[in-house]
Amino acid sequence: MEQLVVRADGRYLDCTFGRGGHSRALLARLSAAGRVLALDRDPAAVAAGQRLAAEDERLTVQHGRFGQLESHIAALGLDGFDGVLMDLGVSSPQLDDPARGFSFLRDGSLDMRMDPERGVSAAEWLATADQVEIARVLRRLGEEPAAAQIARAIVERRELRAIETTGELAGLIDASVRKKKPGRHAATKSFQAIRMHINSELDELKSGLAQSAELLTSGGRLCVISFHSLEDRLVKRFLRDRSRVDPALADLPEIPEHLRPDFRLPAPAIRPDASEIEANPRARSAILRTGERL
Repeated sequence: MEQLVVRADGRYLDCTFGRGGHSRALLARLSAAGRVLALDRDPAAVAAGQRLAAEDERLTVQHGRFGQLESHIAALGLDGFDGVLMDLGVSSPQLDDPARGFSFLRDGSLDMRMDPERGVSAAEWLATADQVEIARVLRRLGEEPAAAQIARAIVERRELRAIETTGELAGLIDASVRKKKPGRHAATKSFQAIRMHINSELDELKSGLAQSAELLTSGGRLCVISFHSLEDRLVKRFLRDRSRVDPALADLPEIPEHLRPDFRLPAPAIRPDASEIEANPRARSAILRTGERL
């Protein structure tokens, strides 16, 4: 909130409502003239948001992806925001519900869609993707060293019977990985990679960052919380590139206006301290990066 809220009477966009923790914190800091627009692609999150919106007229909640920000904003007739917040990845309610299939800690349906009403589930994708594609996804999005052997095990198993639950998939991965990292389940990286692929999370992020930048007013802030190295790398590079002159142009006596930086970095990356991690272990890998529109 300290990084995001530049005006108490401003207009803010919460791209990932979840269960409203950030939107509530925003509303608590805003005056009666302030406004919050919240998006989420999960219908359960939208339903929770609409209940909160019924109690506070400063909040508007829309069902949608932040990769399509501009279309949602245009439909509402809005033109600019003083702050945009993205809290990436899966939410705690999604992780804690076995029926959503995001976690292997409790057996449940192998779904993994952030919007269960759209797209292909993880079970459907694993039943049809070829071995090369599965290995590529595990290697690229999960940085999984055993991607090839896990992909082979998945294809061999599905020839016998479909993989339909999180427990089945986690057990299969555990049995197929020879070298295991102490203290971490062998399926952790694979589950993460499959979820990111099913929900096109990196493509959504790239699109959302670019659109957010154009929606910010002068002095507006973009705040992004990421939990994964690939996501954080995208955010870091985006803010870096928008806040500096292209090195290839640095020696020019005058930089054309359209090639000058349109962002500045008001603070270094912020990570949780030991007390926050102790209170909330899921925060341990979180990184907050902020950019300010010039």
